[in-house]
Formats: sequence, structure tokens, C-alpha cells
Amino acid sequence: MFLEIITPEKKLFSGEVKLIKLPGAQGGFEILTKHAPIISTLVKGQIKVIDSADETSFIDISGGVIESQDDKIIVLAEAH
Repeated sequence: MFLEIITPEKKLFSGEVKLIKLPGAQGGFEILTKHAPIISTLVKGQIKVIDSADETSFIDISGGVIESQDDKIIVLAEAH
């Protein structure tokens, strides 16, 4: 699946991923391949990304919105 994490200042991540874990307003959740379409607000916390090479990275955010559809994920975030 393809992930983009964008802030008003710059693009923080763009590429293929296996998993993304997000701090949702109703609790943390993960998105894997073939996930049902979802739109959610995000709260202050950490995004965990496992890319296609099994490298794990963490991105701190102070809030935002996510949209996932057809294995394409877009995160519009406010970074710390």
C-alpha cells in the first residue's frame, strides 16, 4: 500500500508500506493491506510505519486527519 504523510510545512513520508499504526481520536488503530476505506481524526501521539523493506520509523504528530481507500493512505498532520 502507498502512504503519504504531509504537514503544512513539508512531506514527511512517501512510499510503500506494510503497516501503519495511528493515534486515532477514539483510540489507536492499524491499517494493513486491503483495509476497508476509512476517514478518521488523529490526536497527539506517534505514527508507526513499517515500510516494504521491514524498516520501522516513528513520526510524532500533534493531530491530523487520515483517509485510506484502495490501498492508498493520506495523512494530513500537524507535526510537533
